[in-house]
Amino acid sequence: MDDCLFCKIAAGELGGPLIYEDEQVVAFDDISPQAPVHVLIIPRAHYTNLNDEPPAELLSHILQVARKIAQMRGIDQSGYRVVQNNGPDAGQTVFHLHFHVIGGRTLAVGMA
Repeated sequence: MDDCLFCKIAAGELGGPLIYEDEQVVAFDDISPQAPVHVLIIPRAHYTNLNDEPPAELLSHILQVARKIAQMRGIDQSGYRVVQNNGPDAGQTVFHLHFHVIGGRTLAVGMA
């Protein structure tokens, strides 16, 4: 998509340094972190959210990358959260599928 911020980041047209990239995804630090570690993982291909039915292999790969990032950032043993907001009522603000890897402190338990 021409006007998608995350498509531009995935294409290398915008954004700061990537902390991880491969042929399927890129990952970078969130510009408004909610914890000491807050990394976004986005697919290079554009999917608005899970309702676009991204391939199961891609979703599996994203979770594997989340584990790698947790190891890279040293939070794999203490614990981390992987979050995906699906739609505006769930808090999705950028409409390109993305996953948050959040950790580095004790995270609150519960749902809003």
